[in-house]
Amino acid sequence: MKISIRFFNDREVRAVWDQENAKWWFSVLDIVGVLNNESDYSKVRNYWKYLKAKLKKENNQLVSAATQFKFLAPDGKKRMADMLDSDGVTALAKNFPNNRAMKFLDWFLYSDTSIDGQSKKKAYTLFESNLINEFEVGTTKGLQQIHAYLFGGLYDFAGQIREKSISKGGYQFVYAQHLKATLQQIDAMPQKALDEIIIKYTEMNKAHLFMEGNGRSTRIWLDLMLKKRLKKCVDWSKISKGDYMNAMIISTVDSSVLIQVIKPALTNKINDREMFMKGIDYSYYYEE
Repeated sequence: MKISIRFFNDREVRAVWDQENAKWWFSVLDIVGVLNNESDYSKVRNYWKYLKAKLKKENNQLVSAATQFKFLAPDGKKRMADMLDSDGVTALAKNFPNNRAMKFLDWFLYSDTSIDGQSKKKAYTLFESNLINEFEVGTTKGLQQIHAYLFGGLYDFAGQIREKSISKGGYQFVYAQHLKATLQQIDAMPQKALDEIIIKYTEMNKAHLFMEGNGRSTRIWLDLMLKKRLKKCVDWSKISKGDYMNAMIISTVDSSVLIQVIKPALTNKINDREMFMKGIDYSYYYEE
């Protein structure tokens, strides 16, 4: 089952792909929570129960248009949950006459043809293809292979080591003239234990190999090392954007905080499709 996560104001809106009907179904409870700005699962569920009864009494076709799929509940168990397709989501939002509903619809109906949007679609296909298993693990060449796949046809420098010096947020990445030597040192770094892998990852982040698209590429690079060496990968949904970005900033001088953030989020579900797709969703969300 193909699951996708989208983010509205840092809130998850989950969707399931219906292969038979070739369309996405969206979690009603996620949308109700967003529209009511409510994070309490019980309150969201009770409000939907009330609204559903009200709409049914009014003979509103929205209720009959809903279907059900198994979704992960807050207690960690998969339960049947109400879902709506895109037309149903639009109709549901119109039953919330507030500014938040209008902003949600503007966001929901927007068709993403940006570079990130196109690159994200390519990232999804890595799970289905065998190409990801052919990438070198933990090397500069392997990272170039990932970047070339994600951004090929989108950036003319896809997979190419930058020749210009760049900085971000006041932080100066490795100067272009020193990149070659730095990358040779990173390639030679060990990658057997978790600490070694995270330190290698932070060093590659400081090198910042490409002009754009470093974070999205390097997180896949990190997961490939974890899978090969430790039979683990990161459940990125367990790491908030704020915690991750803060740890990455600190990692330029101290990688221990990043290790503390990533270690509890490790899972052995290295061949799980949903885990991979969710990881891509969160990875691209971090870059927004």
